[in-house]
Amino acid sequence: MADHFTKNLSLPVGAAIVCVVALAAIVSAHGFEHIGGYAPCPLCLMQRYAYYAGIPLAALSFILARAERHGLAAILLALCGIGFLANAGLGVYHSGIEWKWWPGPASCSGGDLAPISGNLLEALEGARAVACDEAPWRFLGLSFAGWNVLVSICIGLTALLAIRAAGPNRPA
Repeated sequence: MADHFTKNLSLPVGAAIVCVVALAAIVSAHGFEHIGGYAPCPLCLMQRYAYYAGIPLAALSFILARAERHGLAAILLALCGIGFLANAGLGVYHSGIEWKWWPGPASCSGGDLAPISGNLLEALEGARAVACDEAPWRFLGLSFAGWNVLVSICIGLTALLAIRAAGPNRPA
């Protein structure tokens, strides 16, 4: 099946897949936050950086590949792939903190935010960050961080496989 996938994969198609899947993932994350009420912890926010950088890079890679600037398109898509695989590593680290396999950073051992009433400065001084060591939601045994690992690996491998499939002697 993987061979069938890479056989039909090209540089512009790979870049488009990376862009669309990454966009769907970050929109979902914001949906869980703003509609579902799941406040992200500092590590959750850090895991979003790959999406914020990867989406425009993949879009630019797609445009360049369509304009037959394959070398630059491949470089940008490689950066996306490496970035998402590194993001998967950050997600594994975060998941391990949630499962109590190792301690997290001190900045992530907060609690719920204090309600804001009256003086904003006093409320900010009393506010604590959302804890990184508590998974507020799980589906099929995976937390948000766990799902981010899977999605980031899929995106990263798709980017790198598209570059490999295009290869130096194949039309992209």
